[in-house]
Amino acid sequence: MPKKILVPLYGNDVAPRFDLATEVVITSLGNNSKSREEKIVVLSQASAEQLCHLILTEGVDVVICSGIEEEYYQYLTWKKVQVVDSVIGPWQAVLERFSKHSLKPGDIIYRKTFAKK
Repeated sequence: MPKKILVPLYGNDVAPRFDLATEVVITSLGNNSKSREEKIVVLSQASAEQLCHLILTEGVDVVICSGIEEEYYQYLTWKKVQVVDSVIGPWQAVLERFSKHSLKPGDIIYRKTFAKK
């Protein structure tokens, strides 16, 4: 069964704070990690309430974020949305790790850098 995942963004990274994000990526992840649809949504302003409303109206199953206030964490989990918090790194790498079922709260994912020889 496909899962809908939302990641608050700050540039190409997971936003440091859930309530300050003005841009999110919403992706549908099917059984095959290669079949993935993504859309970027720009919010009119940074608002945790607006973000929670978007999460519920879009039917999001999983939120992957960095810092999130306890109130919003509890609200989303009460609404049956899985929250993977305290995650830091580029959002593409975070989603890749999630698709492999190896992402957990507190993960820090570094960019791969290649040294020239």
